[in-house]
Amino acid sequence: MVIRVFIASSSASVMIKKRQHDVVGFLESNKIEFEEIDITMSEDQRRWMYNNIPQEKQPAVGNPLPPQIFNNDTYCGDYDAFFESKENNSVSTFLGLKSRPMSQESEP
Repeated sequence: MVIRVFIASSSASVMIKKRQHDVVGFLESNKIEFEEIDITMSEDQRRWMYNNIPQEKQPAVGNPLPPQIFNNDTYCGDYDAFFESKENNSVSTFLGLKSRPMSQESEP
């Protein structure tokens, strides 16, 4: 299972940069393994991201903006959905991560 965060490194939008930093920083600080995919560097990856966001999650106008989050090929959501899961302390569920059994967490 690989969490994939689609970002745009050359975005001129301060809001997009802050949102991307928030997602990546959260994943890093919580030691959640992820792959960062820069859609400004690969047309194929950008197209893949656009094509794999469910129709009901697409914006009414324009293209979906980064960051967009996937667990392998399964769409998790955009920044707003991530932020809501963070506020509700349900990021593991949002990302589709399996919780480790308590016995493994307490082992040295």
